[in-house]
Amino acid sequence: MINSRRRMDRLEYFKALLKDAPDNPMVHYSLAQEYYKLGDYERAIEHMERYLNLNEDEGAAYRILAKCYEELGDFQRAVKVLQEGIERAMRNNHPSMAQEYRNWIQELQNTSF
Repeated sequence: MINSRRRMDRLEYFKALLKDAPDNPMVHYSLAQEYYKLGDYERAIEHMERYLNLNEDEGAAYRILAKCYEELGDFQRAVKVLQEGIERAMRNNHPSMAQEYRNWIQELQNTSF
């Protein structure tokens, strides 16, 4: 109950920040994380995609975005997001992240297609 209350307080805090700074990428990133934790994957996707449109991410944001699509059962979209994450991770010298995403794609393809 306390955790849920804190999460809602954080969500309201970031929503208030969004009103003052609608193009702040970190506010969108934070909202995406909070919505993800609440299981509101559609809203998490909305804010993570906005974040990615506003900011050059090194690859980690694609993990949350792919997980949201996976949770919603859209495995093809999850794979597409992970492929974008691999490209971004490699561009930013994060080979272990890229390998994690490759392994995840393999798991998705083995279990869902």
